[in-house]
Amino acid sequence: MSEVSIYADGSCLPSNPGPGGWASILVSGDYQKELTGCAYGKTTNQRMDLTAVIEGLAALKKPCLVTVYTESQYVQRGMTEWMEGWQKAGRIQNGNLTNSDLWIRLLEASGPHEVTWVWVSDKAKNELNTKVDLLAHAAARRARDEATHGTN
Repeated sequence: MSEVSIYADGSCLPSNPGPGGWASILVSGDYQKELTGCAYGKTTNQRMDLTAVIEGLAALKKPCLVTVYTESQYVQRGMTEWMEGWQKAGRIQNGNLTNSDLWIRLLEASGPHEVTWVWVSDKAKNELNTKVDLLAHAAARRARDEATHGTN
């Protein structure tokens, strides 16, 4: 299996909720790919963080050993601590959980892979964590500016 690192982040501007952006950087050996996107309506940082990871995983064409690096404890703890309880209680399947739609997509996207979830403290950022943060903020600014000027 190929080894892939995914650095993922989301952002909302000017407030949460508001227009948002997400970014993922996929790294495998010397290969690196950047993915970004926007949400023009009212979204949240949590939704953008989840979307960043989903899109990163969805870009993988075959099962991989994946390490996801995220500043979002919501995403990291959701997948490592809370998911089993949510599934047992049926909270995701019956929509009785905030962002159920995205948690379902994240489970589907992560399914083919062996995923390790790593929370990165804002103070412990490395070069790629900083870069993905900047890309997510730039995407959120695009969404904000396009929403403000009616060009979406």
